[in-house]
Amino acid sequence: MKFAFYPGCTVQTEQYAYEISTRRIFPKLGIQLLDVEDFSCCGYPLKNVSVSAWFYLAARNLALAEKLGLDIFPLCNGCNLSFCEVKHYLQKYPTLKDRINSLLSIEGLEYTGNTKSVHILQVLREVIGIDKIQAAVKMPLEGLKLATHYGCHALRPSKLEMPDDPEDPQSLEELTEASGATTEEYPERLDCCGQGLALTTGKTALAISGLKLRALQDHNFDGLVTICPSCTKMFDAKQNAIKVSIRKKDLNMPVLYITQVLGLAMGIKSDELALNLNQSPISDALKKLGKN
Repeated sequence: MKFAFYPGCTVQTEQYAYEISTRRIFPKLGIQLLDVEDFSCCGYPLKNVSVSAWFYLAARNLALAEKLGLDIFPLCNGCNLSFCEVKHYLQKYPTLKDRINSLLSIEGLEYTGNTKSVHILQVLREVIGIDKIQAAVKMPLEGLKLATHYGCHALRPSKLEMPDDPEDPQSLEELTEASGATTEEYPERLDCCGQGLALTTGKTALAISGLKLRALQDHNFDGLVTICPSCTKMFDAKQNAIKVSIRKKDLNMPVLYITQVLGLAMGIKSDELALNLNQSPISDALKKLGKN
């Protein structure tokens, strides 16, 4: 199975570990990731500035994938949502689609709607499947109790074809358990990471993240599994700032991408999964596995 691979801006400028670990595990699971040189921003950052620019940029990337006869596979929750939303509106409003296509025609592109955006949860759970992932596991992560975090944009709005039930998602739990680790639901499971407030009220954003991380520690989880680069930036890269903000010096929660979790279970070395780039205390989780 082949996809037009779309890492997204945040992954390629900050969250390198997500891309590195993705490129490492997916070929082992039978997925070919095709790089598309002309991909650009998904348009989401411009949504509140220029709706037209948002529509055009998202449709352009979809048209590039469509030209190759492939579905687009974005790593970022926000990018996936952007593509899904724009696809929804272009299907609903034919005149808007015609307007966008008139702009795309300058580059010899056309958006017909025959391609779709496929979320990482869909690729792992529906395209590859839990059975195939379990068959690839060589070193089960037994003894680790991992919490899951989907991120708001992975599940909402529910009117779009999102990868899981927005009220009771289960796919990330199934994937985590496929690695050999255990997981369980917790009251704060679907709470926001706070990233949406980071640019306007940074202290509030840190407090929101801190409340969730503190809850995870109170629930005795060994780590947090993520799928969103923006959420990971809050929980992982800003964990030291969160400690100061919520005045909890003993906050110590390892944060890993699902691609890193699965990669470890597949027997791939931690440095090949870029675990050295994670800024949360990953060594704590590795020690429990006897890997450090």
